Amino acid sequence: MNTTRTVCFVIAALSSYAALVYRLSQVRRSRHDHAYRTLVITLLLQCLTFTMGAVAMGNERFLGVGNLAILVMHVSAVAFCVSAQIILLRWATAAEEAARRARYWAITGIALNALLIALFLIAGGPGRPASDFNSGSGQPLVLTYLLVFIVSQAVPCVTIFRQCGPYARMTEKAELRHALQLLSVAAVILFFYCLARTVNIVTAACGIDIGVWQLAANVFSAAGIATLSLSLTISSWGPSAGKLLWWVRSYRSYRVLYPLWRDLYESSPDIVLEPPGASVSDLNYRLHRRVVEIRDGWRDLRPYTDRTANGSAGADRGASDESRQAWAEAAQIRQALHAKRTGTIPDDNKDAGDFEDRDTDNFMAEIDWLTKVASAYRKLGKAG
Repeated sequence: MNTTRTVCFVIAALSSYAALVYRLSQVRRSRHDHAYRTLVITLLLQCLTFTMGAVAMGNERFLGVGNLAILVMHVSAVAFCVSAQIILLRWATAAEEAARRARYWAITGIALNALLIALFLIAGGPGRPASDFNSGSGQPLVLTYLLVFIVSQAVPCVTIFRQCGPYARMTEKAELRHALQLLSVAAVILFFYCLARTVNIVTAACGIDIGVWQLAANVFSAAGIATLSLSLTISSWGPSAGKLLWWVRSYRSYRVLYPLWRDLYESSPDIVLEPPGASVSDLNYRLHRRVVEIRDGWRDLRPYTDRTANGSAGADRGASDESRQAWAEAAQIRQALHAKRTGTIPDDNKDAGDFEDRDTDNFMAEIDWLTKVASAYRKLGKAG
């Protein structure tokens, strides 16, 4: 189990260092921002906490003092939680109110750390086995020390979770809203860590062995810290990640639309504004052009489109009405292209209208719809 605990500490430490390095890369443009400086201090304390955790797992003595790594880990964890609470205040509260409440949290954190250090020394912490500070071993002073530490972690989790929801609904900045939502998830996971840690301590004090379930606290801790690291950095990398996801989605749509666009282009070359090319350097423009050209090519087919053609039977069983409509439209397009090549004009043709007069709300909805039609068009071609 020690190996699993060490791995969890390493995961938490690595995620903390990754977040710290990422934020330090922004120091030149953000060093005068109070919120940024508080964030860097929080990440430094986070890194120290889990670095000391990994050190404590490997050696009972640090700087020649027994269990000092455990004490430093706990003290820095308290400071880290207080700092995280202050960050939330700076993100979501007016500057004057944030400063006042930050002082309250700072004083509380100092008092808690003083109490932990006193309890550690009174309980003879340097001379005790390191395992005592994992379970308490039934010693009243050690149990008190551990429970004070857990309460110091649980209370900020509760307050952060309660504040994140209303603050997230109030903010108009999407990146801040996502950060607050992710922070609330981290608070929940870390609260479960506190509960699991309490169970470990209480069961050990009662002489109950819960076996491998003792590791639940370490797993919750690693997962919570990894989530917290993401929440403290997402406001910076979130917009870039969103743009990347949009590009990937747009490129996929651009490729899916190609077979339909190609056949329409071959049927009506005049629909193309510029000579077709393989470059996607300006994907947004090219995707817009592809959608417009598909629509123009379809309109050129109206005299050849047989209203009675129906390919909805090719849709999967249980498919939605929208999917069946896409298959029907694809079948009509394929039939109309054949009719134009052979010069056949159906008696019941379409001389006006759009894809069944479908009116999408926006450009992305238009892309989604045409992508469905293009996918059905390609499958009909394979089936034929």
